[in-house]
Amino acid sequence: MNIISETVKPMAGYKVHIVKTEKYKTNTIVWKMKAPLKKEDVTLRALLPFVLQSSSEEFPTTGKLRSYLDELYGGSLFVDLAKKGEFHIISLSLEVANEKFLSDPTPLLKKAIEFLAGLLMRPNAREGAFHKETVENEKRTLKQRIQSVYDDKMRYSNYRLVQEMCKEEPYSLHVHGEMDKVNSITAESLYEYYQNAMKTDELDLYIVGDVTEEEVVGLAEERFQFSDRTPQLIDSDKYKQKNNVHEVIEEQDVKQGKLNIGYRTNIKYGDDDYYALQVFNGIFGGFSHSKLFLNVREKASLAYYVTSRLESHKGLMMVMSGIDNKNYDQAIRIINDQMDAMKSGDFSEEEIVQTKAVIKNQLLETVDTSRGIVEILYHNVVSKKDISLDEWMEKMDHVTKEDIIAVANKINLDTIYFLTGKGDAK
Repeated sequence: MNIISETVKPMAGYKVHIVKTEKYKTNTIVWKMKAPLKKEDVTLRALLPFVLQSSSEEFPTTGKLRSYLDELYGGSLFVDLAKKGEFHIISLSLEVANEKFLSDPTPLLKKAIEFLAGLLMRPNAREGAFHKETVENEKRTLKQRIQSVYDDKMRYSNYRLVQEMCKEEPYSLHVHGEMDKVNSITAESLYEYYQNAMKTDELDLYIVGDVTEEEVVGLAEERFQFSDRTPQLIDSDKYKQKNNVHEVIEEQDVKQGKLNIGYRTNIKYGDDDYYALQVFNGIFGGFSHSKLFLNVREKASLAYYVTSRLESHKGLMMVMSGIDNKNYDQAIRIINDQMDAMKSGDFSEEEIVQTKAVIKNQLLETVDTSRGIVEILYHNVVSKKDISLDEWMEKMDHVTKEDIIAVANKINLDTIYFLTGKGDAK
């Protein structure tokens, strides 16, 4: 079927990934930078992409930079940070109209690639330092971004679960870094980190659209050249299971309790049983027909919301729920009962078929967008695997009830975190 057709070309210090498709009237360019999560530089790294996107040597103010994007028929630029397993990923995405659909012959793809190369390789910096005012502005915004996690109790409780569950592991670090480290960042220290990242990060350039391989490779070769590097690997198998379930109860001034539960799945993206794990998660808690939704929320009326999700590159599964503070024990008991039901095979073929169909629809919806295509393909860069979406779907199709039961019995409860109102702790 070949849902996505990807061509990968090794270049000077990076790889270019070309997805030729006539589906869109735009071309999407995504630049990805991957490095291990490290406490000493996680906050520097969280600040860097926002400084890079705000101005450059050619466009020394944000106003000038955004005006130029408008000239590219309203091109859009945005940055993103993500954690995938123990890696910290920076993404810069640029979307421009495909000139084939315009009467104006302006070579927009060429101009967009030149523009992105300028942001990355000729930033707004001089004498070994980024533009100081830009850095200070972005530091203020970064503090707001970090603070917003504490203000949103749903996000906060998930962050705290990960912190408690993965103590002493890089994965416990927040994607936006640490509040108490922001002030100490200078225009000089950030520029020094930027230079190091450009020398050592694993770099990937994705271009999705109605383009030719020759044109893309030629433009990339002309504009992006870096020193060769060996991607940094992580020994994530060194983190051991806890002997006992870790329980944390935190009191704050909240009306609705947040119960978050973390499991070690011992399975990662690309493992043979990863596809069975996906189906397991869908039946257990991932969808509105799942056991958690039907039993915790619908039948027992205990939860305002309840869901489970996988961290595919770390081998974790998180259950997130909002409950009345008094329902803590009952909610945990019912969630444990659903896990026991999965381990003993108490689910039907109908549930398996329904779950596979929903996962397939989700995947196909994801690759309906150009950035979704990039995110699906990037799993292979992170995992060092080569799995096509067709193979992913085919292997999931072949998952049996026995496979799901086997996966369920690999999963271990690790940490229970409960954010409750003051004076409501059990």
